[in-house]
Parts: sequence; C-alpha cells; structure tokens
Amino acid sequence: MISINNLNVTFGGFNLFRDISLHISEKERVALVGKNGAGKSTLLKIISGLENPTSGIVSKKSGITLGYLPQEMEHAKDKSVLDEALTAYSEYFDLKKELDHLTEQLSNRTDYQSEGYNSLLLKISELNDRLHFLDTENPTGSAERALKGLGFSRDDLTRPTSTFSEGWNMRIELAKILLRKPDLLLLDEPTNHLDIESIQWLENFLENYPGALLLISHDRRFLDNVTKRTLDLTLGRIYDYKVSFTRYHELRKERIEQQRASYENQQKMIEKTEDFIERFRYKATKSNQVQSRIKQLEKLDRIEVDEEDYSKLSVKFPPAPRSGEVVIKARDLAMSYGTKVVFENVNILIRRGERVALAGKNGEGKSTFAKLVAKEIKKTGGTLELGHNVSMGYYAQNQEDLLDKEDTVLGTLDKIAVGDVRTKLRDILGAFLFRGEDVDKKVAVLSGGERSRLAMAKLILKPHNLLLLDEPTNHMDIKSKDVLKQAMKAYNGTIVIVSHDRDFLDGLVDKVYEFRDKKVLEHIGGIRDFLEKLKREQSENLVAYTGVQVTGSSDKERSEENSYKAQKQRERAEKRKKDSIKKCEAEIEKLENSIKEMEGKIAGQTNTNLSHNFFTEYEKNKIELERKLQEWEKLH
Repeated sequence: MISINNLNVTFGGFNLFRDISLHISEKERVALVGKNGAGKSTLLKIISGLENPTSGIVSKKSGITLGYLPQEMEHAKDKSVLDEALTAYSEYFDLKKELDHLTEQLSNRTDYQSEGYNSLLLKISELNDRLHFLDTENPTGSAERALKGLGFSRDDLTRPTSTFSEGWNMRIELAKILLRKPDLLLLDEPTNHLDIESIQWLENFLENYPGALLLISHDRRFLDNVTKRTLDLTLGRIYDYKVSFTRYHELRKERIEQQRASYENQQKMIEKTEDFIERFRYKATKSNQVQSRIKQLEKLDRIEVDEEDYSKLSVKFPPAPRSGEVVIKARDLAMSYGTKVVFENVNILIRRGERVALAGKNGEGKSTFAKLVAKEIKKTGGTLELGHNVSMGYYAQNQEDLLDKEDTVLGTLDKIAVGDVRTKLRDILGAFLFRGEDVDKKVAVLSGGERSRLAMAKLILKPHNLLLLDEPTNHMDIKSKDVLKQAMKAYNGTIVIVSHDRDFLDGLVDKVYEFRDKKVLEHIGGIRDFLEKLKREQSENLVAYTGVQVTGSSDKERSEENSYKAQKQRERAEKRKKDSIKKCEAEIEKLENSIKEMEGKIAGQTNTNLSHNFFTEYEKNKIELERKLQEWEKLH
C-alpha cells in the first residue's frame, strides 16, 4: 500500500535519514518509535506529502486515502463542534445533494428513450454506487458517538469550536479523521490531549478499524494495545520488528548483544589474520598462505555494531524532610469560574507518604485542584489546608506561562538556587540532558520536551516532602519516563500526580481520586483497579458504537490478570506492613516523649514527692517501649 525506498533527508550537512526503506501493507498496525528529534514526525509529513525528502521515493497505491493528524495544526473557528465534525462527511453530503437534484430532474422528464435520459440514469447509478461505497448510514449519529467517545458532552456539541482550548480542538480534528475512515491513518501523538477514558475509547475504536495505522506515541500501554509491528528510528536508520512495542524492546536488546558478540569475535579473527600476514609477509615459504589471508580479509563482510544513543535522564530527588501525618486536607471544597461550577462539596485527605493519582476526563477539575493546592488560584468555597511542615514542589502543566522566555537555561536555575547547590547547577542540568552550550540557550527557543525537563530540574534544587505534578510526562520519550518513574518510586515523600499515562501510573500510585460530574470519588488501589472499573462502565457504549460484542478474556489476558492479582496481594501486604511500621513508630514516639517527661519530673523532685503509682507507670512505659522497639525491628 505504501512503499518507501532509499529515503534520505539532509539538513545543513546533517543526515536525519540515511537510505530508509520500508513497506506498509493493508490493515497493518505499525508503531514508529525513537527518541525525540529522531525524525519521526518528519517521516509522517513526508508520507502524507507535506514535505519532500532530499532523495528517495515514496510510492502509494493508486486511489489510497490518507488521514494525517499532526501534533499542531490550525483549527476552524466558525462552526459548532458537531457541525465541524460533520465536515468529515462533506463528500457524502455533496453527493446526496447532487443525487437529489438529478433525481428531481429525472422525475420531470418523459423522454424515456432519449440519450439524455439514459445518461441521467447512468449518472444516478454512479452516484448511488459511490454513496454505497462510502457506507455512511447516519453521519450525525456517528459523529455524536465519536465526539462522545473523545470526551465531549451532549451540551458541548452545540458550542462554537472557538470556545474550546487547543487540546479540545485537536480532539475534533481526530474525530474528523476517524470518521472519514481513510485507508491509512497517520497519527502523531494522538493521546497527548486525551484523558484516560478517551484513550481507552480510542484504543477500542482502532482495534476494529478496517484500515492501516502508522502511529507515533510515547504511551507504552497504548502502543502495546494498538500496534503489532514496531519501526525503530535510531540515528538515521530504521529497524523493523514484526512485534508489539514491549516485545520489540526485548528483541532489540538481544539483537544488539548478538551483534556486539559477533563483532568482537570477528575483530579477534581479523587481528590474528593481520598478525599472521605481518609475521610471514616476507617469508617465501609462506607467500601463498599470506596472499590467501589477504584475499580473505578483502572479501570479508565486516560486521558493524549499530550506534546507539544512550543519553537519558538521570534523576534522583533529594530526601524528603518529615512532614505532619496529614499533608493535604480539603473539606466541602468548591470551585467555580463565574457561573460555571467545576466541583463542589469535595472532601480529600492525603496522608504522609501516599502516592495519589488525580484522574477523570479533561475539564473536570484535576488541574484546577492542583492549582488550588499550589495557591495559584483561590477557592470559592470550603476549606483547603496543607499539613504541618509541608514543603511543596509544584510542576505545572502550563510551563510556557511559568518560565521566563528571556532567561537562559542556566539562569532559570541560578535565580532560585541557594547555598552549596549553586556549585552543582551544571551537573543538575546535565542530568536533564542540558550539556555544553545547551545551558546558554534561551527558554524561548526550547522545545516542549526541553521546557518540561527544565521545569523538572527546578524541583531538584531543594528538598520537598510533597511533589505536586500536573502532566509531568507530556513531552517526554519512553526512556525518560521510565527513569523519572523509578526516581519517583525511590522518593520517600508524598506524591500527588495528574497524568493520563497509564503505564507511568501503574505501580507508582496506591490511591486514585476521580473527578467526575462536579464531584470527587476516592478509589483505594492502583490505577489498574480504577481502569477495570472504567472498562466495565464503558462496555455498553463500546458495543453501541463499534457493533462488536465484548468477548471473554484470552489465555494471555487471564495469565496477566492472575499475575496482576498476585502482584496486588503483594502490594496490599506491603502496604499493611508500612501501615504497621507507621503505627509502631507513632507509639514509640509517644512512649519516648512520656518517659522523657517523667524522667524530667524525677530529676527535679525528691522521690518522696512522687507516688508509688508514678514509678509503676514509669516502669510500665519503659517495658512497653522495649517491646515496641522489638516489634519495630521484626517488622523491618
């Protein structure tokens, strides 16, 4: 369907692509992966015809239709949401209008045997065939279901597109592309502006999509669920793996190891051969053997180890100072913008050491709650308090508004750094991939991913016991997200995170607050428990939209589910252990304080002023303290 042969792209002497060749067949589901800047978006633009390569050929099957969703694009402003989505059916509506017009002409004619009458019949037949090919029974119903699946409410459908943010307008563009049903979908980061529920809807839609798909995404779970083939774009070359993303990671590692082993063996053989040639080059009795070895080396197919880019984030959060037991407490919290109520009567309690995800559809108030906690905006009702000794590190989603575009990368940190950390600013920036001359770049010229990394670097400058993170992984590649996740798992403070990345949240959070319909619901357990609940709720809508009945679990799914249940049992046991340790530590602290106070009384008074019961209680506390210390040791 699509063939690319010997594709080269050069910018100012730099080779972005070097002789790339690949083929995409009908109905294939292909992931295009690689580091930021590897050229993934450029390749999609070349396939879609928006850019031209320096050399090489892109061949497309005759009559093929493409649907391309870029990361950024212009949006229509003059229609309602539904009307804009219905422009996906412009050909269908034009054909219907023309067919109605021709049918009316035919009904008014009586020259049944004339050439003109027969020509009109032929034209009507052609239009009917084309309409049948488009297979569009109810455009309005299909558009409404797609928009609903992507997060729009019924009331949203009549609102002008100009009243929605760029992210919501991108959803409209995505709906239009899906409704057109092109032969090949080219999607560049389609989940960037979607919440978890919309991502799950899109996954189910693509699972039953009749065409082919070439997808760029940094969402590991989305790639695994949607694609079956992985193209790895690395340092100008492309490597083709006929497997899903997770399996590709395993095979790629194996391939590199095998390649390196073969290379080392070949180098040893070459070294021995060259040594033989040098030793016996001028010895007549060995001349035939020497010439044979020389020819052997000339014909040798030299193995090259694929160059790899090992640069990745290296993040470690400073140890968290101890905070009070309660970190965030909201009671009857309410927030409105004018007459628009975001949420009301919200009660949230987050304790020290908890890892909490804020989930729900976009626009339900997750980021609003984060801004309230960060005191960026003021609440309209109820109470919201931070606990004793809480030091908060806040990562906001709108980094463009919070970073000074005229400042440099180094200057951004230098402004807020104090003490000894000022001598380590370049090391900190290096850990976030800002090296050499990069530190002197102005914020204004940084990419979205670079600004995200710079904002995260600011959090490292001083120790916090609360990390409040609003979509921290939006512009990060998969490697960087993995490193950040491990750093957060090792962090000993409290985490509150807004994210739609299910793989990032899985195993990181142990409680979910769901923002829905102006309320907030608490879900104890990880993100996978929450997603299973959502999946059950969505099943009826999915059947209605796709026409496909949800089937039972496969052997693989059952195996994964059993593994997951075992993991959850381990996690619950670990949580019970942590809770017991916390409780034991609190009791030890209380006993130590009591004993210290009693010893102060003993030191300041004669024994005759203290009762027998006092000393009995004192000894009892010491015995209990010793018991609790032993219990604490056993728990550890």
